[in-house]
Amino acid sequence: MTIDELRFSSISQVQDQYLKPQGAKNTDPKTAAVTGGDSFAQILNKIRDDADNNTVAGDRLKFSKHATNRLSDRSIELTKDQMDRLYQGAKEAGEKGIKDSLILVDQLAFIVNVPNNTVVTAMDQTETKSNVFTNIDGAVIA
Repeated sequence: MTIDELRFSSISQVQDQYLKPQGAKNTDPKTAAVTGGDSFAQILNKIRDDADNNTVAGDRLKFSKHATNRLSDRSIELTKDQMDRLYQGAKEAGEKGIKDSLILVDQLAFIVNVPNNTVVTAMDQTETKSNVFTNIDGAVIA
């Protein structure tokens, strides 16, 4: 079976269905979002600006499933200030070239994979007293 037998439309055959000149009326609800008038770059910049203006520091860090479970199991709730300091610590670690960092925030310890912006694990004060931290190449006290 060849492509010709499948009767695929070429891009030029379907472009008028989805891309209408700016200002043209679009009555098809399926394509209304596509022909809103803003270019892709303008839409992307709006999304970026909104994200920069409305982002909480914790949104910039991902928590692995293991780290999320550790926080939940130990009933650890991070305040906005702690999340900001954790993010700032990860940012500083990245600026120094650290790949896997121990970040200490108050009585909490986090291992963060900096290139992936991911908190790998989290511990509270009771666990950090007897633990040895391995597989890190730097530490930040935030």
